[in-house]
Amino acid sequence: MNRQQEHGLDKTLQTHLNQFLSQYGESGLKEALQQYVCLQQDYICKTKNTTIRIKSSDIYYLEIKGHTIHIHTNHGTYKKYGSLSHELKLLSRYHFIKCSQSCIVSLEKIRTIQNNDIILTNDKILHMSRNCAPKVLMAISGKENIQPP
Repeated sequence: MNRQQEHGLDKTLQTHLNQFLSQYGESGLKEALQQYVCLQQDYICKTKNTTIRIKSSDIYYLEIKGHTIHIHTNHGTYKKYGSLSHELKLLSRYHFIKCSQSCIVSLEKIRTIQNNDIILTNDKILHMSRNCAPKVLMAISGKENIQPP
């Protein structure tokens, strides 16, 4: 690519960026960049014998049964040993939130909340505890930044 082509590309990029900023503002740009980063992140699932890379955007929810974490994704369910609080610390920056004592869910995968039920985009229904409900409802309405616990 020569200098003239680079200049034309820079000018086109600047035009599109200005249009985006005028329509959505700086906060819209920050949100779009955060969503892009989240889509690119891999979650590493390590078991005794294997290590699997899972796109964080493919994960619907994680639940714990005993000390086994079940990671429910677009591609199936994976299992690993661990604690849900540790997984929440890893995933909260990618818009995951605790919805009950035994479950964390991706805010991006929530379609509807009805009473104490969370209905996901894959039609799975999760229970939301009364203790977690206020924080989940605030997060889903965009009024709270999700921070690691």
